[in-house]
Amino acid sequence: MSFPINLTILFPLLFTLFIPYNHAATFDIQNKCPYTVWAAASPGGGRRLDPDQSWTLNVKPGTTQARIWGRTNCNFDASGQGQCETGDCNGLLECKGYGKPPNTVAEFSLNQPNNIDYFDISNVYGFNIPIDFSPTTAACPGKRCAANLIAQCPNKLQAPVACNSISRLTKN
Repeated sequence: MSFPINLTILFPLLFTLFIPYNHAATFDIQNKCPYTVWAAASPGGGRRLDPDQSWTLNVKPGTTQARIWGRTNCNFDASGQGQCETGDCNGLLECKGYGKPPNTVAEFSLNQPNNIDYFDISNVYGFNIPIDFSPTTAACPGKRCAANLIAQCPNKLQAPVACNSISRLTKN
């Protein structure tokens, strides 16, 4: 029996999750921050989310190496051209690729070997906002962490409104 996965990604909490299902997914992306976040997805595009606004993203079965992330301090013109201080995707509101670090990333791949969907939160690319990646099905309870990593960021990793990854700074 197949039924859709509904996952909620809330800005501002963080956790890792692996869910076994073999079908498409619906992501309900909600901004619970007290400031505007420009949500982005690859595949999927991007949207401006003011506090308490949401965006529903439907993802096809078999989608791999996909990401959802939040962008901060963005300015876009009427044609969707502009830039973001963190998580920028080549100056586009509607992202066509991955965001530029530093950014907190929710990663997922659907219908992988043994019909398993994989979901995780990564700070490999740095940290710009907390994220909560929670399933809305009773079969997969979520975990939450309300840590603000920016406040704990070492001086050498600090970026405007973000925290760089040590691996990003040592690449040369």
